[in-house]
This record gives sequence, C-alpha cells and structure tokens, in this order.
Amino acid sequence: MDPKKFDAEPGDLIEIDRWMYQHWAIYIGGEEVVNFAPPNGDIALEHPKGQVKREKIWEVVGNDKFKINNLLDDKYQPRERDIIVKDAVRMVGLELPYHLTFCNCEHFVTYIRYGIPESTQVAEAAKTADRLLGVGISFLDALNDFFHKDANKEERR
Repeated sequence: MDPKKFDAEPGDLIEIDRWMYQHWAIYIGGEEVVNFAPPNGDIALEHPKGQVKREKIWEVVGNDKFKINNLLDDKYQPRERDIIVKDAVRMVGLELPYHLTFCNCEHFVTYIRYGIPESTQVAEAAKTADRLLGVGISFLDALNDFFHKDANKEERR
C-alpha cells in the first residue's frame, strides 16, 4: 500500500505481509497502531509471552506490504470504533500468553474489533494440515497394502 494513500480509520485492522505469515495490528489514528507480538517481534515458537505495543505504523510495517483488512466484518458486527481504540490502547504494555495457534496477533486484533478471537491463518493452516494428513494416511495405507499383499497371500495358503 502506498503510504501517501493510506486511508485507514481508527479501529481498522491492518494486515502486514511477512512472507510466510501475516502480522496484524489495529489502527488507532495518528499513524499509530496497537499490535501484539512476542519479544523478538517475529513468529513465536519458543516464547510463551507476548507484549501489546503502541507504535508508529511505519515502524511495524517496515518494508513489508500491508493493507486494511477488516476480514470478519461480513461474519461479525464490529464494535464501535471509539471502543475498539480505547480497548486497544488500554491493553498497551500488557504481557499476555502467546501461542502461535491459540493466541496470536490475529486472535488479538479480532478480539478487540469483534469481541471474538479468531485467526483465519490458523484455520487455513489446520485445513491444509488435515488435507495433508489425509493424503499422508492414504499414502501410508497404500504402501502398507503394497508391502503386505504378498504376506497376506502367504497367510491365506
């Protein structure tokens, strides 16, 4: 998104493309966002805690692509913008449990905007994992059948 055309309104969700995942923040006005991240600011596989921070949007975005994405507005009624901003700002400085699949930055922003913590990234990853698991199980079943078909013939004799 071109910084000169940045037209977010307070309470909007900002999706930042970090290549392998999306980082999420809540725009609070004045070119500032509130976001939730582990201490190193990257994907947390080893950090049990994250921190809620208030930062300039350009510091959070860096050189990454980003967009306004109120992704669940069709599914849930967003809370009032002033309440979203007030609640986001009130949480700044808090250290909260962080878990990549149960309590991440997307869960945080959707909870603040809609009152419901939801992560479409996690849901999509779970669907992909289910499909891969299904394919993997089918593949293993086929291998098992292949390698044991002669043994089954011997047993029947």
